[in-house]
Amino acid sequence: MVRTVSDTNETPVTPTPPTAVPPAPVQDSVAPDLSADEPHPHWVRWAVLILSAVAVGGAWLAWNTDKRVKSLEQELVRRQQASQGEVTEARLLSRQAEDQAREAVARSTLVETRLNEVALQRTQVEDLIKNLSLSRDENLVADIETGLRVAMQQAALTGSAEPMLIALQSADERLAHAKQARLDNVRRALARDLDRLKGTRVADVNNLSIRLDEAVRLVDDVPLLNQPEATVRAPAAPRVQPAAPKPVKPGAARLPVPPTEHPASAPEVGWSDRLLGWSGAAAQTVWNEARSLVRITRVRQPEGMLLAPEQAFFLRENVKLRLLNARLALLSRQTAIAQADLKQVRDLLPRYFNGDSSKTQLLATMIDDVAAQTRLTTLPRPDDTLAALATVSGGR
Repeated sequence: MVRTVSDTNETPVTPTPPTAVPPAPVQDSVAPDLSADEPHPHWVRWAVLILSAVAVGGAWLAWNTDKRVKSLEQELVRRQQASQGEVTEARLLSRQAEDQAREAVARSTLVETRLNEVALQRTQVEDLIKNLSLSRDENLVADIETGLRVAMQQAALTGSAEPMLIALQSADERLAHAKQARLDNVRRALARDLDRLKGTRVADVNNLSIRLDEAVRLVDDVPLLNQPEATVRAPAAPRVQPAAPKPVKPGAARLPVPPTEHPASAPEVGWSDRLLGWSGAAAQTVWNEARSLVRITRVRQPEGMLLAPEQAFFLRENVKLRLLNARLALLSRQTAIAQADLKQVRDLLPRYFNGDSSKTQLLATMIDDVAAQTRLTTLPRPDDTLAALATVSGGR
């Protein structure tokens, strides 16, 4: 800022110019009186001196004032230049401050965005940490439940109770090592499921499938009801021929041959006896042939007796297909379908096949055994253990 300094105490004195003395009027006739004018020049001299001193003082005062004014003007110019420089610098600084303010606003916006992202990531990390910071008991319960469900799937695929037994025993051992009071209910449920699973009889599916294959092969040999029985003839007794005499080597001593006793001579048979024996043999032959032509049988199943010979092949093939379908259903753990197919085959045996035959009885026995053991292929589920695990997991 520029301050104007004014000197109010000092008042410049302007020198007054000397007053001009008007010339005396020239008298032509009378001469001036010199004695009367002597004191006037002395006064004038002093007036001139005073006026000269005043003029010198005024000039000095004017010079001093002009010098001070010039110095003030120089100071004013210097201060004005300094103020202009400061104003220019202030404008430059203000522009820089505006730029910095814009950058600060942009940075604050970016920092706020990053802060929101970090807060979101922190929330997600906290959720992950919370999920991963489960207690040892909860992790143990989850592992046991997963192992039991996998064992149930393996038991359903293999038809064996071994996977479930192994899983239950392993879970019992892990709970015993944990030694937690809140898991005692799970151990008791495991003990109940183990006892029930050990007391369950499970059939061997592989053995049942092998027996069904044997039944399929036996179907071709089972006689039908309308199939005639094969006559069994006793084999004729072989004739005993006399042994030929052994050749005797040359030079060997011959042993004495004992004399043979001649049997008593049989009485000769006449032609009438021979004719009677021939006629009796012929009559017996005719009777046997007649008996083979006529057969009397009690008919219990008329549809079996009315079965055409060309339909017997399709009947046997149908029975084979039923047995193979039962075998496939048994391997795929479809017990109901296997039971239905075996029941249909068992109903067909007394209707179309000869029940007195040993092969028919053997086939019926095999089918009954397989049907009885098929009911034992369903494995019990460890429902008590799963319920106890769900209770522990829900009470976390």
